[in-house]
Amino acid sequence: MQTLAQLAKDLAENRVTSAALVERALAAIGDPAGEGARTFISVDAEGARAAAQLADAQRRRGRAVSRFAGIPFSSKDIFDIAGEVTTAGSVVLKEAAPATADAVAIARLKAMGMIVIGRTNMTEFAYSGVGLNPHYGTPRSPFDRATGRIPGGSSSGAGVSVADGMVSLAIGTDTGGSCRVPGAYCGIVGYKSSHGRVPLTGCYPLSPSFDSIGPLANSVACCATADALMAGDWDGVPPQREAQGLRLAVLRDFVLDGLAPGVAQAFGRALDRLSAAGAVLSDLRFPELAELPTINGKGGIVAAEAYAGHRALMARAGQGYDPRVRNRIAMAETILAADYLDYLGRRREMIRLFAERCEGIDAVILPTTLNQAPAIAELAEDRDYLRFNAMSLRNTYVGNFLNGCAISLPMQGQGEAPSGLMAMAPWGRDRALFGAAAAIERVLAPLRA
Repeated sequence: MQTLAQLAKDLAENRVTSAALVERALAAIGDPAGEGARTFISVDAEGARAAAQLADAQRRRGRAVSRFAGIPFSSKDIFDIAGEVTTAGSVVLKEAAPATADAVAIARLKAMGMIVIGRTNMTEFAYSGVGLNPHYGTPRSPFDRATGRIPGGSSSGAGVSVADGMVSLAIGTDTGGSCRVPGAYCGIVGYKSSHGRVPLTGCYPLSPSFDSIGPLANSVACCATADALMAGDWDGVPPQREAQGLRLAVLRDFVLDGLAPGVAQAFGRALDRLSAAGAVLSDLRFPELAELPTINGKGGIVAAEAYAGHRALMARAGQGYDPRVRNRIAMAETILAADYLDYLGRRREMIRLFAERCEGIDAVILPTTLNQAPAIAELAEDRDYLRFNAMSLRNTYVGNFLNGCAISLPMQGQGEAPSGLMAMAPWGRDRALFGAAAAIERVLAPLRA
């Protein structure tokens, strides 16, 4: 497991070159025994090699644009990259015009000298939490690969690209859990930033009220670094916190119902370890969350906004869509404008309540997903696809609906199926949340040693 800090140190001390890092990434992606062909929709080997040569030349002259210059990362196929077509995991956009500029988030990483190695696979149009893609294949979770388990979505390729060591950083998006679900199912860290902190310019939209951009990586510190570089509003160094005295509220309503035994066991063990380390655990009650299944009966706010954005394209090219994605978006056709406005109003009220109830709390904690990754074969029937999709997104969506920032940390033990512990906080408390998450990470990390 390589972190951005370690790679930056190795580059600075001439233990590795950017060219070597790029070749290492390309070899991992191209390994015929690996998942690279399903993880990446496209790979820019020529461009990455040229960028690596430039980064190495600048570093030799003492002119590296940042300590992270020359480190490769993967970009979800939802982001514009100048000269490339953004297909958003679909085939209906393959003939679209190439982008004329990089998405702002990607441009800011490239400005620091970091190198896009390729575009990662995703659920078509980012509209699912399981990560299946009938057009480009479905990359398998790193756990129990012989069976073939879902990677989580929609940032499926992003999660696998990090979990398999193809890159140490992937950039994804999170509308209902799309960075954190792959984080949980792939056994890595996934972050959802506060909505609007990282500019969405150049990112193919799903739901403007919910879309956010976030990193997937091997550590909390890696995610903090990437978040800071993309948002540009802090230095990426989380406040130093210890578990001793950390104030953690366990969300008790809605999100603990029906946990799979493995998740329940891992979460209970995590709570015990945090308590033993000196964290102060309390209960957070939020009975209003029981309204979410009703609000989302036809897809809720996300579906209404997705339908508004897709109805013209579906009218022209709907037969080219993944039928499951198309059908879920089309459900919102019957959402009334009055219903949509009611949902927005109720969301504003719940956001206010969340901020009030988090006073004096460093982070709210809960399981990232209620289950561990099922086998891809278990989603063959539409009813099972919908069931597992709902299971995957139920808990993470809470963070999006409450307009918070949230992070998923691995909480499984050695040899266990991956599962995630999610820590979240109200909007704008990203820096403080990273500090709390780093303290939690230090308590949980020995489980996987």
